[in-house]
Amino acid sequence: MITLKVGTRRSKLATTQTTQVLQALRDKNPDIHFETVEIVTQGDQIQDVALAKVGGKGLFVSDIETALLNKTIDLAVHSMKDVPAVLADGLMIGAIPMREDPRDMLITKHGDTLSTLKKGAVIGTSSLRRAAQILALRPDVVVQTIRGNIDTRLQKLQELDAITLATAGLARMGWWDGERILYGTSHFQGQPLAIQDMIPAVGQGALAIECRADDQSVLTLLSTIHDKMTAIAIQQERAFLATVGGSCQVPIGALAIPDLLHAQSTILAVIASPDGTTVLKTSRQGSLSIDLGRSVAIELLDAGGQSILQALSKTGG
Repeated sequence: MITLKVGTRRSKLATTQTTQVLQALRDKNPDIHFETVEIVTQGDQIQDVALAKVGGKGLFVSDIETALLNKTIDLAVHSMKDVPAVLADGLMIGAIPMREDPRDMLITKHGDTLSTLKKGAVIGTSSLRRAAQILALRPDVVVQTIRGNIDTRLQKLQELDAITLATAGLARMGWWDGERILYGTSHFQGQPLAIQDMIPAVGQGALAIECRADDQSVLTLLSTIHDKMTAIAIQQERAFLATVGGSCQVPIGALAIPDLLHAQSTILAVIASPDGTTVLKTSRQGSLSIDLGRSVAIELLDAGGQSILQALSKTGG
């Protein structure tokens, strides 16, 4: 029996995602044995500093890419939003499974919405993108940076008025029942935020299965779980990301919604200042080509996004 080694971060969410991907692969390829290899990345080791200050979400991927290049593992499962716009030489995204809910979620103890939270409420988030869009809607609240895995951030809700997390992660963990977050003995209230108010991170809700670009047998295997519609959306969003030249050090987001029947796609995108005083958003409909993502990026850059990025580069993000 052929054995393939699959790299993943060690967090509960990462291993759960990987288990779900491997189950899908086993269903399609019962003659292959998959062995999970847990890798503690730099991003997992640094818990007391905001990601934007220590190199961004690429810290969750670089150690795993090294293992791929060294052939310690044969493929790797990532959250797509952690994957940089440019991969390491010799590697590629071999498959993108069907996307989960891409929305962000506001989680509170008592069912408050973003509009009903008290003045001065403290909202925890790990994302500059979320912080900027929250402050644009509620400049009277306080945004506090929180780090850690999904469990750690839910525990921190005890000290805060609200936190924000990706709906997809909660759904994959089986903790979201459509109304509440069922975490251990705690029951929190969850409210997915409207995409127009909180444009998601590029790739949010999707997974990336990365492999070596010359490993044809693995590429053939991965084609069995590849979802065409999700892939088109991700390609357009990542074209936006690459054109903007952004990372998690910059408050940017994009969500593409393809319509394969009519061969067109709608993309929503945002570039914002970290304090939320300037939030540039757009929505555009066009073809299924990655050119749509590029054109939306150029539109926002020309509308003032370039000035925001230049100001952030001068201050070190």
